[in-house]
This record gives sequence, C-alpha cells and structure tokens, in this order.
Amino acid sequence: MTRTLLAVHGAWSAAWAWRKVRPLLRARGVEILTPTLTGLGERAHLLSPDVTLETHVRDILGVVEMEDVRDAVLLGHSYGGMVATVVANRLPGRFRALVYLDAFVPRDGQSLLDLMPPAMAKRMRDRAAREGEGWKVPPNDPPADTSDADRDWILPRRGPQPLRALTEPARLDPAAPWPPRTYVRCTRIGAVDTFAPFAERARTEPGWTLRTLDASHSPQVTAPEALADLLAELVP
Repeated sequence: MTRTLLAVHGAWSAAWAWRKVRPLLRARGVEILTPTLTGLGERAHLLSPDVTLETHVRDILGVVEMEDVRDAVLLGHSYGGMVATVVANRLPGRFRALVYLDAFVPRDGQSLLDLMPPAMAKRMRDRAAREGEGWKVPPNDPPADTSDADRDWILPRRGPQPLRALTEPARLDPAAPWPPRTYVRCTRIGAVDTFAPFAERARTEPGWTLRTLDASHSPQVTAPEALADLLAELVP
C-alpha cells in the first residue's frame, strides 16, 4: 500500500519550502505531494486581491481530484492548517489522518486573524495597509535559529500573502466526521506563543494526539531530518 502525504504549506511559502524534506521522506518510503497555493511561489503571477482562503481550498481539492489522492495523510503547516481543515471537512472519509504542523486549527466561522493574538492580527492588517497596497501582507521574519545559508535560500522566495486568505472565515460542517488528528507542537517558541491554544486543544479534546518536535516554527527548513523521522512515523 502506498504511503502518501499531501502537505499544505504556510503563509508566504510554497512548494520550494519542502525541498529538503521530499527526498528524506521518499527514502523512508513515503510519497509526498507539495502543491503551491495560488499567488505564492511559482504561482506568484496569480496573486491578486481576489485570492481568498476558498481559493486555496479549491487548489487542494483540485490536487486531490487530479492526483486521485485517497487514503493519504493530509498535513497543514501554519496557515496551511486553515486550508487542510476545510478540505478534510469537505471530503469526509477521504484521508487516513490529518496532521497539523505548528498550525492554526479553526472552528466554523473563524478566520486566521481571529485565531491570532489581537495585537499580532492588528500588525498584519497595518502592514497590509502600509506596505501591501491594502490587500497583501509582507512576509514575517524567519525564526531566529534559521541559519545564514537558509536565510539566503528562503528570503528571495518568500512572497506576500493575500490578506483575504487571512480574513475569510473557515466554513465547516459540524456534523462531518473527522479522521484521527495529530498536532505537532514545535517547542522552540518565539516571543509570542501563537500556537499554544491549538496544542492545548489537541491535549484535551477526544480524537486528537499531541506530539512535540524540538524545532522552531518551520522545521521543514531548519530541522528536516527530525521532521522527516516524525512524519514517516505519522504516515502509516
């Protein structure tokens, strides 16, 4: 049986961010699909004020259909957790498991900015108004432990995130069943602990498993071997 992981990247990122992890997972017997969301990476030419969370959900639904993805593990990293949540909710029974890698986990009617500390959400809106023509958010700085070589690699590739993707609420069917869900908590936490509420949810709600990883927020860049080991375990 094929072991497949469909990975949804985070804000300002794209398929390129998984470059280190792809060969590591394939060497461990896991096929990984790493599509790029509209308006980012090699699809930056499609960036516009009209790109929303729903646009990105449809991107992944299209990959599932065209690649005939079945019985795979769906992963969302950071913002990608918003997308993965809606996709899994719309396709009940399609995925073997759902993994959140230091990711946002919305409930019905919540946007990403709803899930952020209010001061941080305000900074996002202010940066879009000041630096992004009112509709796009420039990239945040990478984690402090990112090496100089990795900074040189990622900074030219990180692009602005469409603001509407961060403000549009996730629309979920509360009656739809969920696959088993795992939250991977990266434990090298920055000055603001944005993801603690989701790790707590995984610790206390039924249907969840909580795992930890000794890495900062983007382990696919800074800790690819450790991440590949963990993901190979989570893709049965």
